[in-house]
Amino acid sequence: MNIVFMGTPEFSVPTLQQLHKSIHNIQLVVTQPDRPKGRGRESVPSPIKLFALKEGIPVFQPEKCSTPEVENTLRKYDTDVFVVVAFGQILNKNLLSIPRNFCINLHSSLLPKYRGAAPINWAIINGETETGITTMKMDSGLDTGDILLTHKVSIAPSDDAKSLHDTLALEGPTLMLDTLKKLESGTLKSIRQNSDHSTYAPKLKKKDGLIDWNQSAFKIHNRVRGLLPWPGTHSFLGSRR
Repeated sequence: MNIVFMGTPEFSVPTLQQLHKSIHNIQLVVTQPDRPKGRGRESVPSPIKLFALKEGIPVFQPEKCSTPEVENTLRKYDTDVFVVVAFGQILNKNLLSIPRNFCINLHSSLLPKYRGAAPINWAIINGETETGITTMKMDSGLDTGDILLTHKVSIAPSDDAKSLHDTLALEGPTLMLDTLKKLESGTLKSIRQNSDHSTYAPKLKKKDGLIDWNQSAFKIHNRVRGLLPWPGTHSFLGSRR
């Protein structure tokens, strides 16, 4: 199938790598614009952009996807499906209607639990012992689309957000390729999410790292694990951080 791939961080790279090696055709990679990083604040390309350039895949970096110019650009491609993995922007209805089939998102939780920006972190912070990944038929809501396939992963007591991130990132390609295979064969089924069972995983902030010493050792331990490597946890001794 012809695929437009949308993704930005390291989490997205294994899925793009395997799709590129597969029988499918990556027509275009859409990723976030280069962002300033480090003390020098030099503009740095996303990991997805670096991989795409290395492999000779065309790259498109819109500042905002919700513009007619972006829609017109993407409509130029005869695309069967958009594959979206941690892209970082919400697609409006016009963009969702472009592919011949639909847009598939790979989300790092067992939906409808942990919709939102930081599902890996909050699963650990909340003491979950199991999470996973989900492929979802995208709609205009925030991770509210119909579930396609899921894969469960255990959370070990020694896991932190970085180790769990790496595990789920490596599981993603297999689930996405299975989803595309079933889509091609006409055997892919979707299940509507039960929003009554949904939970939300908001974007992390530095203040989330403040330890509340009134909590149990178990909860503090989970917060430390869930906030590694960023933003980390901290406390105060008097006014000293």
